[in-house]
Amino acid sequence: MNEIQYAKPEVLVSTDWVVEHGADPGVRVIESNEDLLLYDTGHIAGAVHIDWQSDLNDPLVRDYVSPEAFAQLCSRHGITPETLCVFYGDKANWWACYALWVFRLFGHTNVRIMNGGRDKWIAEGRELTRAKPSYPRSTYPVPARRLDDEIRAFAEDALAQSKSGKPLIDVRSPGEFKGEVTHMPEYPQEGVLRGGHIPGAKSVPWKTAVNDDWTFRSATELAKIYTQNCGLMKDQEIIAYCRIGERSSHTWFVLTYLLGYPKVRNYDGSWTEWGNRVRMPIERSK
Repeated sequence: MNEIQYAKPEVLVSTDWVVEHGADPGVRVIESNEDLLLYDTGHIAGAVHIDWQSDLNDPLVRDYVSPEAFAQLCSRHGITPETLCVFYGDKANWWACYALWVFRLFGHTNVRIMNGGRDKWIAEGRELTRAKPSYPRSTYPVPARRLDDEIRAFAEDALAQSKSGKPLIDVRSPGEFKGEVTHMPEYPQEGVLRGGHIPGAKSVPWKTAVNDDWTFRSATELAKIYTQNCGLMKDQEIIAYCRIGERSSHTWFVLTYLLGYPKVRNYDGSWTEWGNRVRMPIERSK
């Protein structure tokens, strides 16, 4: 396979770029981690914290916050629709991609990922601070709607995808895909009653897209994984899923921004919904 370039290379910024431009007017660096306490132990100077649980998810219904709550969140951090939001976090940017995907749900398009995330920043010996920044409050307009139809999939969508033989990408660990376990290794059981995968889904663990230094693999390597080996085509509708939508948002980012697939949706209900719903079809493999 000939060397190719990322479809949208500008969406990835380096740690050097953040050092040079993180404090620029119109830029907001955002840390979002799986470990909700990690930000307080030290973060990039000027970075604000987006809590994936309390800031992005509705506290009662299993859904994302309302457009009004999203507007309030952005206003609190001095973010406007024109602000360039640069996301980074732990776990090779799992949760940074998740936060970015939720921002995209509300129509915020000016987004970037700091390649390598928090771990790369620390590995390079760069400074962290515990000082929390304060920015003048903005007035973020309430989005007219969430883009649920465009980049988000629901259980009924995944079921229709399975029945029609369209691409479903299971980004969980091989053990989860096979039905040997119902959660990630070293993680608690979250109440899923059945193990396995959605019929017809292909197993492509999210981590195959990442180098040892937590950066994304080259476009050529990614194309080999998803286009050549997995057989994905640009004209197909694709749904990715995992456990609660966090790992699959990472794969959504790779397919959408780095490889340029135009019709990718993230099924955020994922296996914690599918594995608990009555009469949902399940496959297991050896």
